[in-house]
Amino acid sequence: METNHHTTQQTEKEKNPNLEKISGIKMKSIGVLMTCPMHKYLEQQLETHFNLFKLWHCNSSITEFLKTHQGNTIRAVVGNTEIGADVELIASLPSLEIVASYSVGLDKIDLRKCEEKGIRVANTPDVLTDDVADLAIGLILGVLRGICASDAYVRIGKWKDADFGLATKFSGKSVGIVGLGRIGTAIAKRAEAFGCSISYFSRSQKPFANYKFYSNIIDLATSCQILIVACALTEETRHIINREVIDALGPKGILINIGRGAHVDETELVSALLEGRLGGAGLDVYENEPDVPEELLGLGNVVLQPHVGSDTVETSDAMADLVISNLKAHFSKKSLLTPVI
Repeated sequence: METNHHTTQQTEKEKNPNLEKISGIKMKSIGVLMTCPMHKYLEQQLETHFNLFKLWHCNSSITEFLKTHQGNTIRAVVGNTEIGADVELIASLPSLEIVASYSVGLDKIDLRKCEEKGIRVANTPDVLTDDVADLAIGLILGVLRGICASDAYVRIGKWKDADFGLATKFSGKSVGIVGLGRIGTAIAKRAEAFGCSISYFSRSQKPFANYKFYSNIIDLATSCQILIVACALTEETRHIINREVIDALGPKGILINIGRGAHVDETELVSALLEGRLGGAGLDVYENEPDVPEELLGLGNVVLQPHVGSDTVETSDAMADLVISNLKAHFSKKSLLTPVI
């Protein structure tokens, strides 16, 4: 989601007017390819400090676009969770040195190919953790307390005829988290403030966590009332939320997904909700974004968000600054701030 840059925030250029030249390198001459529209402030900063190419201006094939725009001069790619850097794009850029992702997720980047070709990769962890964790709690409250449904109830005038009805309490519920990384841990801390008991499933037990660990996701789903998906998307975690997990969560259980759409078998999720085998869901991500299963649109026990987990002005600006800082660090032969490879 695109937002306007907060006018009171000091830009990178204002902090240091000499950023165009670092270690004798003229940054403005370096070709950077942006794969799709992102945050406007990021686009402006890239245009200010680099020679920016915009892939979405392509009216033909990527190959033709790069031929026209001198693909061999492009030394960096800035992508996100929509379009990253796949094998085809990497092969089209013989001078590519770094992929800087405007996201934490890396599933749209061919990491193996990058490693093979010695291409650096950076992402934007930490700065978006709080926003995504906040939204997870918001989705839980939205589903359990019927916030969206009751808002609509007031707006269409039904309250004049009858009370809305009883909702479900969040405080004290048992919460299971799939993936106890930065975001999962932040969600756990927030849920603890509501008096919730916390348990989690992960590839391995976390030594820093005092929460109950489950080595089997079915056991986790069976033991909790609210299941939150917060892990990275890999081949192992694709459709990790399948029919068996959903049925273990049960008709009173709530599923929250702020990870990636492909974590959940969407066909099975829709089926479970329609058949009453699952109590409700709060979703910020979907398998085929921006397409959302039509069956979900009319369900009052489902809260839907358009993949806005990190979309606040403050966090979007911070993510953009981190992308720019990683690019500048690389081209000035310094260590990346948030390296992946």
